[in-house]
Order: sequence, then C-alpha cells, then structure tokens
Amino acid sequence: MPIEIRDNTLVVRELLSVEDAERLLDWLIQHPRGRLDLADCTHLHAANLQVLMAAQPKIAAWPSRDALADWLRAALIQEDKIHVQDDSGGR
Repeated sequence: MPIEIRDNTLVVRELLSVEDAERLLDWLIQHPRGRLDLADCTHLHAANLQVLMAAQPKIAAWPSRDALADWLRAALIQEDKIHVQDDSGGR
C-alpha cells in the first residue's frame, strides 16, 4: 500500500497511482493541517498532482529523488506564488 498514516502525517511510499488520488483527497479534506511525507515517493500520477495543487498541503519531506522533488517544488511553489499575487492584487 503506497499510503501510510502516522498521526497527522500521510507517508507516501513509492508510486501514487490514479486510484490513490481519491484517498489522498479524502485524507487532505479530513486533515486540513495534515502534512505529507513524500521522501519515499518515486512517482505520482497527474491526478495526485492536481490534488496537491488544489489542497496545498504542508510538505514534511520532499521526494528523495531530486528530479521528482524539483518537479513538485516547481509545481507547488509556482501555484503558491499565483495565489500570493491574487491576494495582493485584490487589496
């Protein structure tokens, strides 16, 4: 099973498939202050990326694979900057 829950942290192991996206979304909805440990994540389906971009969870650990970590940071941090720009533009 690629998902393990420890207290308020969801630990991802290896691959997150499209079938895992709904479980990831459900957990993030139920744990809005939950954190993700992606250190052992080796790949994730785009459906999971969409969930992460929408939920913007706190990341406890980025993937240990540099390419995946860089790709996720770029996607999630870029999404963060867009929200910051939207917030500042409305004031």
